[in-house]
Amino acid sequence: MDSGATSANPFFHPTILIYEGGAAPRPLVEFSMSDIEQTYTGPERVFSGVQPSGNLTLGNYLGAIKRFVEMQDRHDCIYCVVDMHAITVWQEPEDLRRATREVAAAYMAAGVDPKRSILFNQSKVLAHAELAWIFNCVARMGWMERMTQFKEKSGKHKERASLGLFAYPALMAADILAYKATHVPVGEDQKQHVELSRDIAQKFNNDYNCPGFFPLPEPVIQGVATRVMSLRDGSKKMSKSDPSDLSRINLTDDHDTIANKFRKAKTDPHPLPGHVDELKDRPEARNLLGIYAAFADEELISVMDKFAGAQFSQLKNELTELTIAKLSPITDEVTRLMADPGEIDKVLEDGATRAREIADPIMTEVRRIVGFV
Repeated sequence: MDSGATSANPFFHPTILIYEGGAAPRPLVEFSMSDIEQTYTGPERVFSGVQPSGNLTLGNYLGAIKRFVEMQDRHDCIYCVVDMHAITVWQEPEDLRRATREVAAAYMAAGVDPKRSILFNQSKVLAHAELAWIFNCVARMGWMERMTQFKEKSGKHKERASLGLFAYPALMAADILAYKATHVPVGEDQKQHVELSRDIAQKFNNDYNCPGFFPLPEPVIQGVATRVMSLRDGSKKMSKSDPSDLSRINLTDDHDTIANKFRKAKTDPHPLPGHVDELKDRPEARNLLGIYAAFADEELISVMDKFAGAQFSQLKNELTELTIAKLSPITDEVTRLMADPGEIDKVLEDGATRAREIADPIMTEVRRIVGFV
């Protein structure tokens, strides 16, 4: 992309596929722009982001960044470090600055090309905050109360949670729609928020009698490891905030640490299964086999055929070797990039400039539609 803008062509809508499985994908759902919103005639655009809160994990890489790299070869892509989302829970300012640069470095180390894609941090583009407020006035309280992530993060003490955490989905909708993004690569846990973005877009279009102004964005869920689970509990998502460091693989972990974490990963006493339907009540087996399939760029069933009847120890040993081989070059490049934060800042500033070139005219029209003078 040049400035990130694409010439609108309402008659040309490349097909997007939502995939299940590994690198030899099988179409699960096929759709074109005409399926999204009959009256939206703007360009297709991809938007997604990663929060800079805590160390990046294997889940961030397999569930998001790896797919971002693959999509930039086929689509106009905008990738964001969502630092405004991060402060919905307390962040030490210096830690936030470091983590923001680290996420940007991880994008680039994994293969996101800031010349082809737009890469920036959210707080540099004021359209996110402005449109989020407008969407706060469009969205309904009941919609927000149904969001499972707020329930999980606020726990039993919702009155102590920040208002920002409650309104998080409206900001996410603004992130997407400030660029009229049509497709949003996300993990399974964020699908509900993208669906809410559709509801907000549709209500804005209806309330202000501007059909098709905002597209109805689609979640794009790809790959076998769309939700990488904890190494200590296969029923819970791998999280940067889990108190146990043994629950996750951090992108900064050294070889010995990775080996130790996989060695101590929770398993069950049975040999590894040979059929997908046998994974239903074996979340730890599904998680480890899924991670292997994602790194090996193979279908889950192929990996299961390879390890059928084997003990977990064999899978863990081979998974350790594969993980180290795949992550080491990325970790080394992140370290190199972080040694020169000024260079990272230049990339983010350039990306923000290009992002504003897309968002500013959209926001000018939003203000006119809403009635701002």
